[in-house]
Amino acid sequence: MSLILITGGTGLIGKELTRKLVAKGHEVIILTREIKEKNFGEARVSYAAWDVKAQTIDKEAIAKADHIIHLAGAGIADERWTEKRKEEIKSSRIDSSKLIVTALSQNANKVKTVVSASAIGWYGADERLGGKKAFTEDTPADTGFLGETCKLWEESIKPVEALGKRLVILRTGIVLSNDGGAFKSFKLPVKFGLAAILGNGKQVISWIHIDDICDLYLYAIENATLSGELNAVAPHPVSNKTLTIELAKTLKGKFFIPIHVPAFLLKLLLGEMSVEVLKSTTVSSQKTEEAGFHFKYPGLPGALNNLCK
Repeated sequence: MSLILITGGTGLIGKELTRKLVAKGHEVIILTREIKEKNFGEARVSYAAWDVKAQTIDKEAIAKADHIIHLAGAGIADERWTEKRKEEIKSSRIDSSKLIVTALSQNANKVKTVVSASAIGWYGADERLGGKKAFTEDTPADTGFLGETCKLWEESIKPVEALGKRLVILRTGIVLSNDGGAFKSFKLPVKFGLAAILGNGKQVISWIHIDDICDLYLYAIENATLSGELNAVAPHPVSNKTLTIELAKTLKGKFFIPIHVPAFLLKLLLGEMSVEVLKSTTVSSQKTEEAGFHFKYPGLPGALNNLCK
């Protein structure tokens, strides 16, 4: 089995991915600013220090690693998008990637693979599709904030290829998980009997179940022929209205009231971030499927039944 070094290991994907890696017999080192005495209750999980701002990292952890999974980055939806917050979102991704590249270039290591997170924010809105059915991996980056951020993010980790490392970049959709993220926000009003449809509800959401995104990281590690960009989205995207109504039916049966949250109210509450909430982005999973990956939850009904049971 391998030793996997993870950045962002305490986040939504990182926690579940660590559990899966350990279950498959791998050892995990989580890079963190503060070393914690307690871990996942597993002898095969440990912590090592890094500091992105200071550009320092535990050299022994780099030397031990067989593969690196790079998930670190400030949460996109955690705070209102002030100019300062936007810079934090961008720099946390770029600077952490640069630290990994520097560490691999300056220290003896046996790292074979780097699997780095990215996001479908790369693509922008469906208006850019120009008659196509869905965005594919060869689509140029959008010129908006998230498109620019994803472009710089991916460019900042690319130099590992020149160091002889296999690089896989996963452009991740909206992750459905009970442990956090957007899905928790979708569920909250439903608990009170309200199915809160955002704007007109027609905007397409390209989503992925937490099990599938974690399994895709495992697949990227274990398949040595895989490289380049892959869309980490389920094969069947849905509209915001469909997701909201189906979630309400799954949780409440017939006992809910559909309501529309007007676009102007979202703009008041969320500011610039409301553009992302109201944006429609239809992303293709074809290349990921052709690479041999099989989704446990290709469609929304199965994903909701699993998460809401």
